[in-house]
Formats: sequence, structure tokens, C-alpha cells
Amino acid sequence: MPLYFSYGANMDAAAMGRRCPRSRSRSLARLPRHRLALTREGWLTAIRDPRETVHGVLWDLALSDVAALDRYEGVGDGLYVKSLQPVIAETGPKRALVYFGVNPGEGAPRADYMENVIAAARAQGLPSAAIAALQALAGLPITPPRPLPRG
Repeated sequence: MPLYFSYGANMDAAAMGRRCPRSRSRSLARLPRHRLALTREGWLTAIRDPRETVHGVLWDLALSDVAALDRYEGVGDGLYVKSLQPVIAETGPKRALVYFGVNPGEGAPRADYMENVIAAARAQGLPSAAIAALQALAGLPITPPRPLPRG
């Protein structure tokens, strides 16, 4: 099984389960030397930035699910390309498939899409700074982290 690093809609475990039913979430991970951006179409992408890191989810991607994921991401339709990239997982460095938007630019964020991505990031337990970066791209107010309950 190849590894796959998701930083957008595919962080949503239920949605990923519908698209790639034989794939399994493995852990949180980071894509170093990249930052989040929007494509001209309003989808998320990651672009090179030596000072930043993109947080996301690492999946064990079943070989039988790769074609479905390629279709969903628009590989071959001019939306995304995939590349094997170094990521940092909870267990150390790995190499994973990462999909990159081919039209990075100043697109308007798709509100329903970004809300789902932010909800998935929260559900997966991404760090508050990663959630704040998503909120900023969506043009939403940044929600401060909740204080831990006393007790």
C-alpha cells in the first residue's frame, strides 16, 4: 500500500471512506517546506515555502483505490497532479503521494468546501495553528483554541 498525505477534503474520514473504501487512516503528518494556498478554482493546494509546514492526515492507500482518488482529484483533467514527497509522520519521516493543484492563484475559497475541510481538520485533531491557517484562507474569523477543562 502506498502512503497518501491529505490536507483538504480527504481529511474527512467518512468522505474518504466513500471514495477509497479499502484505504485506512494511519496518523497525522506534516508536509515540510510548503504552505496552504488556493487554486484559481477555489480548492486547496500546497505550494513551496521553505519557512512553512502543511498539516494533514497520512493514509494507507489501497492500490485498488488509487484510480478513484485520481478521478476525484481531477488528475488528467488539469486540476491536480500527484507527486511522491517526503512527509513527517508521528513515527518519523516517510514518502507519500501528495496531490498539488496545477492552478495556484487568487481564487475565491469555496465556502462549503472550506467549512468541511475545517470540520475534518478539527475531527482529526490537527493543531490549532493548522486550523487557524485554514480559517484564514477561508476568510473566516480565527477561532482561539478552547481552554482545557479544569478538574
